Amino acid sequence: MNLTLEALQILDAIDRKGSFAGAAGELNRVPSALTYSVRKLEDDLDVLLFDRSGHRAKLTAAGLELLTEGRHLLHAADALEQRVKRTATGWEVELRIVLDNVITFDKMIPLIAEFDRQESGTRLRFSVEVLSGVWESLLSGHADLAIGAIQSGLEASRMTGGFRTMPMPSSIWIFAVAPAHPLAALPEPLTADQIKRHRAIAVGDTGRSLPSYSTGLLSGQATLTVPSLSAKLAAQLAGLGCGHLPRALAAPHLASGALVEKRTQEIRAPIAKQIAWRADGRGKCLKWFLNRLADPAVLAMLSED
Repeated sequence: MNLTLEALQILDAIDRKGSFAGAAGELNRVPSALTYSVRKLEDDLDVLLFDRSGHRAKLTAAGLELLTEGRHLLHAADALEQRVKRTATGWEVELRIVLDNVITFDKMIPLIAEFDRQESGTRLRFSVEVLSGVWESLLSGHADLAIGAIQSGLEASRMTGGFRTMPMPSSIWIFAVAPAHPLAALPEPLTADQIKRHRAIAVGDTGRSLPSYSTGLLSGQATLTVPSLSAKLAAQLAGLGCGHLPRALAAPHLASGALVEKRTQEIRAPIAKQIAWRADGRGKCLKWFLNRLADPAVLAMLSED
């Protein structure tokens, strides 16, 4: 291959310094060595890279195109070098974190900001799944750490092994409808028979290979399945159906009168959530997040209502 990273570094230095002599000083080389390298590259590529007619070394159109694209390669090579060095010190190149839909991303922002101060260079990649989809991300190797995984997913994890968990506080969910919804005018507590006559709004389980999981639905109840908790809230605000919502999410709409909380005879049991991670994870980034997530104050913040 005629083109090398060293050749690109030489072109970059000459362009920035404006002369072969200036570039030679920066690269700790003699000017004649740089002149030889550039002429050899020009011969190999059969193109003229520099216009030498003036006092300042000026790239030709071909030279500018080569350097413009070549700088992307130089940056990529530098990034690769830094990642290799970080890996050698125990920091992962990337940590993939999957959140259950009930853990809103804004709650992660203080943790991310705190982690950034470590200056580890580890990239963070977040994704969002619903119910069994969270466990599926771990089982498939698409995630290293899950926040808000359902307790029932433990059965799936036991089948393959290799996972560890820690519990999270349970969030408080309330049953709510729009003021114009038929259930809003009925006396409390609402019976299961009354509720099942009306369509429920449910967030769809995103798992594909694991058994689907649902919560708060009654047998035989009509259902409108939506892709996210925010979509569920929007549907219930529009009076398209009924269902349970996290108290924190519903609170401002209860205060404004856009939603009405209704007591029910059957109390929805809290869904046990947990933090789960691959047991073979040894990186410093994973350990940092696990240490912070073990703090009761951090867990309370993630689960707050």
